[in-house]
Amino acid sequence: MNMAELQQKLLDAARANPPSDNVPYAFEGRIIARLAAKPAFDIVATWHRTLWQAAAPCVAVTLLLGAWTHFAQRTDGSRETLATDLESSLYLPFDNSTETW
Repeated sequence: MNMAELQQKLLDAARANPPSDNVPYAFEGRIIARLAAKPAFDIVATWHRTLWQAAAPCVAVTLLLGAWTHFAQRTDGSRETLATDLESSLYLPFDNSTETW
């Protein structure tokens, strides 16, 4: 169907059926009161908003600490960084190259 033709048919139907002059008592007041009413507190929306607001600072702290760990100099004079020392400490229990059966 042609869109212009459909639009004309809808406009003709709306003109043939005018709105009623009867409005319920205090209709405007009820609508304004409902618009001005405070919405209900939504704990889930508040929780989601708080978590999203906390995501950026958490990422920033993670990146700063990661960079600090990677570039920090050792005080004992070794050339190994804190990052490699941490990695070797974490994987030490899984290193079985020294064990012989």
